[in-house]
Amino acid sequence: MTDFAAFDTSREHLTIPALSGFYDKIAQPMAWALFRLAVGGMLVIEGWPKIIAPLGQVGFVESLGFFPGWFWSPALAAMQFFGGMLIAAGLFTRPVALANGVMLAITLWFHWAHPYGDAMLTQAGIDALKAQPELFTANGLTRLADGGGKFLAQVQDKAILASLFWTGGTFLFAAFGGGYLSLDNRLKKHF
Repeated sequence: MTDFAAFDTSREHLTIPALSGFYDKIAQPMAWALFRLAVGGMLVIEGWPKIIAPLGQVGFVESLGFFPGWFWSPALAAMQFFGGMLIAAGLFTRPVALANGVMLAITLWFHWAHPYGDAMLTQAGIDALKAQPELFTANGLTRLADGGGKFLAQVQDKAILASLFWTGGTFLFAAFGGGYLSLDNRLKKHF
């Protein structure tokens, strides 16, 4: 990985020069591989439900302007699930990460542009909550006391932050490749 200036661990650039070999041979390759496994693995986990129901997102992708939905829904499911496997393995890392990065950037935009709303309950729902608190758990009472507004805000923030993190991760791999411990590197191909 020392081919890239961003990963320069030459002794003269380090505060503790004796750590140069550790950074070069252990820390960078392992960190890069672990992050690649995390990003790819999360794509696989999130893509699995879409693989099981490949046409389940037809209406959603069409609402975003991707027509025909019967094509884009399974294509995005495959890109996320199988692309996650390829990223985790470090095979065809750059093009697969770029494709997933674009998809995740659209997801990030969607979460930002389409907030969940300011409440889960109407005033009548809040009144029912107060009238029959025994129907709710303690957590339910706490989270719904304001109609669920604070809870929805937390869910919205987490959706945006998670999308931002995974989008950044995939674009990082699109820019720099799979790293030293990748199949791309073993095959000496840096697509």
